[in-house]
Amino acid sequence: MPRTRGKLCRLGRLGAVLAASAGLFASQAAPALATPEPPEREISGTAAPSPARTPLKDLTDNHVGSAVNASALANEADYRSVLTSEFNSVTAENAMKWSVVEPNRGQYDWSGADSVVNYAQRNGHSVRGHTLLWHKQRPGWLDNLSASELRSAVKDHITTVVNRYEGEIRAWDVVNEVFDSDGTRRDSIFQRKLGDGWIADAFRWAHQADPSAELYINDYNTGWVNDKSNAIHDLVSSLRQRGVPIHGVGFQTHLSIDYSFPGGFQSNLQRFADLGVDVAITEADVRMTLPATDSELTTQADYYERIWNACEAVSRCVEFTTWGYTDRHSWVPNTFDGQGAACLFDDSLNPKPAYNRINPSI
Repeated sequence: MPRTRGKLCRLGRLGAVLAASAGLFASQAAPALATPEPPEREISGTAAPSPARTPLKDLTDNHVGSAVNASALANEADYRSVLTSEFNSVTAENAMKWSVVEPNRGQYDWSGADSVVNYAQRNGHSVRGHTLLWHKQRPGWLDNLSASELRSAVKDHITTVVNRYEGEIRAWDVVNEVFDSDGTRRDSIFQRKLGDGWIADAFRWAHQADPSAELYINDYNTGWVNDKSNAIHDLVSSLRQRGVPIHGVGFQTHLSIDYSFPGGFQSNLQRFADLGVDVAITEADVRMTLPATDSELTTQADYYERIWNACEAVSRCVEFTTWGYTDRHSWVPNTFDGQGAACLFDDSLNPKPAYNRINPSI
């Protein structure tokens, strides 16, 4: 049953919309398996925006968010201060993943997920739920289930989690990374045992548990026209035609300046929007070889600006979220050897050239 907490509504935003430019995109890797963070503690107090600049959240009517590092949220006041003042949406980096909330069948640990939602509600942020079904960070007890047992477990998981936060989660990434780069279905435990229908079922069950939540498919390497993005486009079109409640497509947008920025990002967002769904930038970052040079930081700023402006130019692009906002807690150095400096703020929480590029108040 739902938590007995206040419900969170989408907030109005202040400020003008930036001028749009045609975007470009590059092939990147998805985040590797992350180590679950310790549960977040209750946090008190908020920080006021710096008088020297307009916060990112006030530059647009869109949701402007960051994935949150659980231990930093609990223990670092300066981290919370910037998060609270600059953003109006949060995504739990790990706290809502299946292996964290239900490590043993039927035994739930809500401490981390509750703490993210509680922080958001205290500070006027919306929440993006991430993620209900992913082939990684799934509990080990799933692996030996029969097909019928797995189907029952998936339905129970979706229903329990989504219903608990009914009215409190703005959007859910219902399924995450379900296609390979060649456009075929990923050979996951869900695909092998449940067949092609499991994705439609997941969306139906999530909608039944919370009819108010926006439901997304989320993936990487989909920001331009390629085999994977075409497959997702075809799937979304098919689901819509069959009346399956899918409301949006999430574009992770993990980039590296080692790759050029090929054309078509904005037009690709638009072709998905033309299906009648919202689109969202859900996990943006732009990595580089360390140590970062001024030239690399300038290129990074250009990439971030193109992502931001493309989203602003597409009327149904409703969210710009980064996968962490500070290099202090970025996943990149632990995943890509010799790479890093991928975020809008540096280790000391100072805004970088990329932040300054997309924020005209600087």
